Amino acid sequence: MKNSIFLLLLSIVLINTACKSEFEKLRETADVPTLLAKADEYFGEKEYQKAQTLYESVLGSIRGKAESEQSYFNYAYTHYYLGRYALSSFYFKDFAGKFINSQHREEADFMSAISEYKQSPSYRLDQTSSLKAISAFELFVNTYPQSERVAECNKLIDQMRTKLQEKAYAEGELYFDLRNYESAVTSFENLLKDYPESADAEKVRFMIIKAVYLYANNSIVTKQPERFTRVKDKMSDFRKKYPKSRFDDELRDIVNTTNKRIKALRNEGYKI
Repeated sequence: MKNSIFLLLLSIVLINTACKSEFEKLRETADVPTLLAKADEYFGEKEYQKAQTLYESVLGSIRGKAESEQSYFNYAYTHYYLGRYALSSFYFKDFAGKFINSQHREEADFMSAISEYKQSPSYRLDQTSSLKAISAFELFVNTYPQSERVAECNKLIDQMRTKLQEKAYAEGELYFDLRNYESAVTSFENLLKDYPESADAEKVRFMIIKAVYLYANNSIVTKQPERFTRVKDKMSDFRKKYPKSRFDDELRDIVNTTNKRIKALRNEGYKI
């Protein structure tokens, strides 16, 4: 029994060693047609790392030849399939620039944008990749307005913009939680400026009122009249847009307290 297990393990090791030796031996050959054919074979079998290695060994030798176009296109895809999206974006974009008359050019431009999209992280992290993805998709839509991929590009642009809105809201909310109310207001107002059609616009405007109110309430007495008046101004702007709001109960409390504070400050005769 032990001998059988030993022989089985030995067979597996020998087979793996033989396969590795075959690939290593193939890499050492200078036969470009053989290397290229094997790279295509590996690519078709989804052995992308091996295919990539062999393509890298021949691309320089076949530059300017007919077979270089498909080989370079496949090479860009190996990076994509291996999850190396920064490189796949670069090589797809480079392909589109090198082979401007290629039938694959549209797909390469699209895949370059998709590769940028794949690098987009959670909204809580830096959104540089999301901004790059949006720019790449918008460029694609402008370059290929009749493409069947335009609908998908627009969908992904909306997805990225939603993520950017979430990021902007989270920043404003963080300032709010840290009681840095001035910065919270600035952050929320910038969000509305950048995304005026945001689905969360009502909530954002409500948070602005809360931040302005808390800022006034925590100010020194001499600053309170001016800052509570600002609360009323923000409330007036809010009511023009939302005569009825899901935040009415909280807003009513804020307005009542604000009016009482302004009246009390006037009655107490504070000099500004």
